[in-house]
Amino acid sequence: MSDAVYYEKPVLLDRDKHRDRKVRATASFGFARKANSLYLAGVEFNEACKEYAIVFTRVGDRTVPVAMLGLRSRENLFVDDEGKWGASYIPAFVRRYPFVLADLPGRTDMAVCVDEAFEGLNPVEGEPLFDVAGGNTAFLQNALDFLGRYQAQYRRTEAFCRRLEQAGLLMEMNAKADLVDGRSFTINGLMVVDEKKLLALPDAAALALFRSGELHLVSMHLASLSNMQKLVDRMAARRSLLEPAPRPG
Repeated sequence: MSDAVYYEKPVLLDRDKHRDRKVRATASFGFARKANSLYLAGVEFNEACKEYAIVFTRVGDRTVPVAMLGLRSRENLFVDDEGKWGASYIPAFVRRYPFVLADLPGRTDMAVCVDEAFEGLNPVEGEPLFDVAGGNTAFLQNALDFLGRYQAQYRRTEAFCRRLEQAGLLMEMNAKADLVDGRSFTINGLMVVDEKKLLALPDAAALALFRSGELHLVSMHLASLSNMQKLVDRMAARRSLLEPAPRPG
């Protein structure tokens, strides 16, 4: 999983270059069609656990939680052919598009980028990014504020994952999904909390996990794993839609 998973042409947001650019609203999530997992912040677990399987994976030298969206690489089972999102809760990772924060060489702060490949970015219609004086419009400022809150939650979630690792609570998940048509998918490279190790935590460590609210995050993560079967069901349903109807007898 990568932050640039569906950003085709991310560039630094430039007050001069993008002075006349507007963002036209769209109901299509086609841009995320090939994202089979997406980063989740801990604050999202409460809603996300109702519809997605939340697991952990390694991204470089970091461990992060992700919502599983598909069983195969570059396939999102939550986006249909019309670009509609097939769940009530849409992760913040998706909602921030076409904007994104990025680390750039020589900068200590995060840079704001925009995907120039986004079809809604144009000079004619939509919400303007800058006013006539070159200042941020309310629309752009709201987007920047959202990115700032997102990044703050990202840092908190990274700290949560580090504590899980330090406590030795994460273990590799080995799972196999079997479809009714005989196809099988092996799911690897992902991690889940080891419930036995969680129950064996020293009292002080368990209390600290509870007091911080992170034990609740662990509980929601574990409860969400039952949604794996829903992914299998989505895969089977999508397959059946592709198959031709039987001929009349």
